[in-house]
Amino acid sequence: MTDFKKWPEYFPKVAESIQVMRCEGNYLEMDASVKSFGQKFPVKMKTQILPGKGFISDNESPKFGTSGHEELMLSESSDGTVIDYTYKVAIHKRWLRIVAQPLIGWFSMKYWQKAVIDELRKRLER
Repeated sequence: MTDFKKWPEYFPKVAESIQVMRCEGNYLEMDASVKSFGQKFPVKMKTQILPGKGFISDNESPKFGTSGHEELMLSESSDGTVIDYTYKVAIHKRWLRIVAQPLIGWFSMKYWQKAVIDELRKRLER
């Protein structure tokens, strides 16, 4: 999950490309091109990898007018691996808040679940 360069291969529905611009230990700064709402747009990611657990990332998308704080954690339970994912989004463009709030809050997260979380679940089950 933390091999970000391979995200376009693993999660092609949402990741167009990812370039690691800076890497210091478990801290990465990346430039990504992501897909959402039928468009591609750039995202700057500042990510901390938590070995054996997952990652935390602060993401900026000026073109789309959003920023977000993302956390993906994996843990073991008696039933298998638990995926705990949260993404808090701030919408900076005032006019976009009216339209984007329901789209980002529901549609986008459902799409992300299918494109990434369900795909990750399949990989973990193999």
